[in-house]
Amino acid sequence: MSEQGAVTEFLVSEDLYKTSNVNIGTNRRARLMSRFIQSIQSDGVYLLDIKQIDERIRFASRFLAQFQTDKIVAVGLRRNAYAPVLKFAAHTKVVPLTGGFTAGTFTNPSLQSYIEPDAVLISDPLNETQPVLEAAEMGIPIVAACDTDSPVEYVDYVIPANNRGRKSLALIYWLLAREMLRVRGELSDVSSWGVPAEDFEKIS
Repeated sequence: MSEQGAVTEFLVSEDLYKTSNVNIGTNRRARLMSRFIQSIQSDGVYLLDIKQIDERIRFASRFLAQFQTDKIVAVGLRRNAYAPVLKFAAHTKVVPLTGGFTAGTFTNPSLQSYIEPDAVLISDPLNETQPVLEAAEMGIPIVAACDTDSPVEYVDYVIPANNRGRKSLALIYWLLAREMLRVRGELSDVSSWGVPAEDFEKIS
């Protein structure tokens, strides 16, 4: 997965990333997340590098757009992830899994809930350990939004971001949806997409 080529312009303004708290991490730092951290606040909260956030959302969108949409599963088990994942699925036609995850969903064909995805999008590896482990066991590529304290050992592609906040998750999934539609040729001009990021904050 190459990341060649510098990104000269952000997908959205730097201010929007900041006001949505996408770069606000936690006061804990996982070793493998250190390279995505730009600084630390006086209160001990780590700040993620917005340039890397932007670049990796862009790349993740291109990567996911390669797959059939019904072969991508987006997982969001925390309440703040429900709406973003469901809205993302509604716009991109991927398969959403929110609220709960039955053990064996990716590994046990005898289960009614069994799914064979070609790629998995994880909202929080710390909270979604079971789907991460099952996807890794089956050799399914894992893209994940990862906070400063996220375990990323089984994640194939990290999107560094605040993966707990409602506004942050909404913006991340809104950008992923918009960019996937653009890459797939379903959206010729992103400025013409009449869906505001705020729509991804609520289910209705």
